[in-house]
Amino acid sequence: MARVLIVDDQPDIRRLIRMTLEDEPFEVQEAANGEQALAAVASWRPDLILLDVMMPGRFDGLQVCASVRADPGSSDIRVVLLSARADSGDRAAGQAAGADEYLTKPFSPLQLLETIDRLLPGG
Repeated sequence: MARVLIVDDQPDIRRLIRMTLEDEPFEVQEAANGEQALAAVASWRPDLILLDVMMPGRFDGLQVCASVRADPGSSDIRVVLLSARADSGDRAAGQAAGADEYLTKPFSPLQLLETIDRLLPGG
């Protein structure tokens, strides 16, 4: 069963994403900020991270993504950045940080599931 880590500082967004994943064969954990996300990556080792870009605290989503990519122990984890910012500069920053995908909020549940299925074949 694939492990998915949902990282967003807004509890409502985390809950909506979790509800979207309920009927899928995933084990799901949540983190409210970058520090919690990095701790979950180290202790739980997800297969995929759904990662908000703009979060308060020490690490934003781009920094978390870059940190995951820089660590040989987690560099193969798939990362989907989630952001309300959709211009080409924001997408380029996500790509530079090492993201596999960049979804613009609001996204549909179907769009999210299709993205996950593409990145985790066979779930």
